[in-house]
Amino acid sequence: MNGQKFVDGAARVSVWTGKLSAWLIVVLMLVVCTEVFKRYILNAPTPWIFDVNSMTYGTLFMMCGAYTLAQGGHVRGDFLYGNMRPRTQAWLDLVLYVLFFIPGILALVYAGYYYAADSWRIGEHSSVTADGPPLYYFKSVIPIAGALVMLQGIAEIVRCVACIRTGSWPERMRDVEEIDVVGEQLAKSEFVDEESRRVAIDQAKHIEEAARQRTSGEFGEGKP
Repeated sequence: MNGQKFVDGAARVSVWTGKLSAWLIVVLMLVVCTEVFKRYILNAPTPWIFDVNSMTYGTLFMMCGAYTLAQGGHVRGDFLYGNMRPRTQAWLDLVLYVLFFIPGILALVYAGYYYAADSWRIGEHSSVTADGPPLYYFKSVIPIAGALVMLQGIAEIVRCVACIRTGSWPERMRDVEEIDVVGEQLAKSEFVDEESRRVAIDQAKHIEEAARQRTSGEFGEGKP
């Protein structure tokens, strides 16, 4: 299989699962708002709502990990990294993926599988309340999320190898980009002086460029 096709395929899986999981934000908001209404207006709190909130947010957090990796959105200490040449960046990433990422995610998938299997075997429920919700569904997310991150991690390794060969980072699959809405509106306003408009335009361009760099890959992409 062509390396770029594999990278693009893994990115599509990561983006699809990330966007699907993002709808849990809406679910979480509805659950919280409903509980606030019941607790403070009807004086009828739900005992197991804390468990549901935790499991919903935990699922969202874990299932969006592969998407964040695919978009280059994980936190990175790039003070030195951003000034490196692409090949140096790729070699550094490759070593770190092999030494730390692969063993760590393998351990997560392995331990998470047995963790979830034991929960299913005993029909585990939350002990926070007397009649807590089942936990085995939530614990099953751990190995699934780990497998998705592993798939995207392998795609990142393929990108590193491609960069080492060619000297430049392959393009990432583009998704949404952060924009400065306020800056753009100020730049178009008729009631803003020329200096403020120029500053707004410069800020909007700066944010757009930063978003483009995060989306397309690592900082310094395209340097010789």
